[in-house]
Amino acid sequence: MSTRSIAVLMGGPDAERPVSIKSGHAVAKALTASGWSVAEHIIDRITGPELAALSGSIVFPVLHGPWGEGGDLQILLESDGRPYVGSPPKAAATCMDKDRTKTIAASLGIATPDWALLRQPEPCPLRPPVVIKPHADGSSIDLYLCDTQNEADAAVTTVIESHGAALVERQITGREMTVGIVNGQALPLIEIVPACGVYDFAAKYDRDDTQYLVNPSVNQDAAATMVEAALTLCQEVGARDIARVDFLLDENGPWLLEVNTMPGFTSHSLLPMAASAHGWDMPRLCDRLAHAAIARTITD
Repeated sequence: MSTRSIAVLMGGPDAERPVSIKSGHAVAKALTASGWSVAEHIIDRITGPELAALSGSIVFPVLHGPWGEGGDLQILLESDGRPYVGSPPKAAATCMDKDRTKTIAASLGIATPDWALLRQPEPCPLRPPVVIKPHADGSSIDLYLCDTQNEADAAVTTVIESHGAALVERQITGREMTVGIVNGQALPLIEIVPACGVYDFAAKYDRDDTQYLVNPSVNQDAAATMVEAALTLCQEVGARDIARVDFLLDENGPWLLEVNTMPGFTSHSLLPMAASAHGWDMPRLCDRLAHAAIARTITD
């Protein structure tokens, strides 16, 4: 089998399946433009033998959400033995778990909003305003901004019933920033300016009124702090190849929100925007990621 053949996986069982499929098709198109022989596979929750039966000498998994991005698929990929793009199982699971990510960040001296993890419905332990969301999901799915205790208590119950646990976080009013990382290199900073003030799922994927400012006007110290925090945290947790680290920036400086180990590749996605500003179009970006997986295997 040619070393230039690559399997692009997309879909999965998670709530972000439609976004994953859009991302996967975009990655496949980019790799084809780079000269790869691409096999596109829309999957559900597959088994090891089912993964082994998929064609491609290299695997590029473009899945988002707890199963596809949070360690379960990565365990299968490790057992499969082929080079694959993205973080290994432990790093993937750590970054998907916002409580664990924030705990590690705090231990490194990286500022992150006060938070609590709840696994049973109970009164919200933090004084509103608070943000309540699943502790292990992405794309602002089931994200609640609560200004009152009653709103917070109701949101806690709703999220726990749907996801098994809720992360309660002190609400920071500030500018939304993200740092993309490719092969250990930070890309240009991007600021997200949603039209309605909340960067929710619709603002990310459904509407076209969100503004994305590449290399925004930001205090140099704050920008450097975000880049250093992103690189340090990714190195500490073992994230590799690709990541996007999200922050809120207020008058006190940046506050870490989360780390995404397989960011989106849709027309609205932030990391490809940052890569383009760095001089890497989609074909070059995806080609570099595929070659990083090959190089790692040769080194190992």
